[in-house]
Amino acid sequence: MSDLSLHDLSKKMAKLDFTMMATRSSDGTMTARPMSNNGDVEYRGDSYFFAYDSSRKVADLRADPQVTLSYTGAAGMLGGPPLFVTVSGTAALVDDKAAFADHWTKDLDRYFPQGIDTPGVVMIRVEAKAIRYWDGGDEGEIAI
Repeated sequence: MSDLSLHDLSKKMAKLDFTMMATRSSDGTMTARPMSNNGDVEYRGDSYFFAYDSSRKVADLRADPQVTLSYTGAAGMLGGPPLFVTVSGTAALVDDKAAFADHWTKDLDRYFPQGIDTPGVVMIRVEAKAIRYWDGGDEGEIAI
């Protein structure tokens, strides 16, 4: 068992751009989809994503804001073990454009062509409650 701090884990997570965000769908089943961290790598326990307000994921979050984020990193240098991270948390939907600007990157314009002014865009903030990680022989949990 390892005792990584949130700061140490954040450094390791900096290269993990994509996560699978799992939510509970309207029929009660779990569903997941890939989401990008948008370059937010100063991880302090909150994760930020963007979506269209009319999307299924946003409907799922309105009905049940509990989510799990699952990150997987590629094998390290010289074939070292990959990093796996799961984040259990609660999602909040944010529609404040000033908050969007704090987490927006130009790469998002591919999906939201008018930037933060794209009609129907919403930011999803996931507040972590617990984080589990596996890094080779090390594993642990960080309570937030």
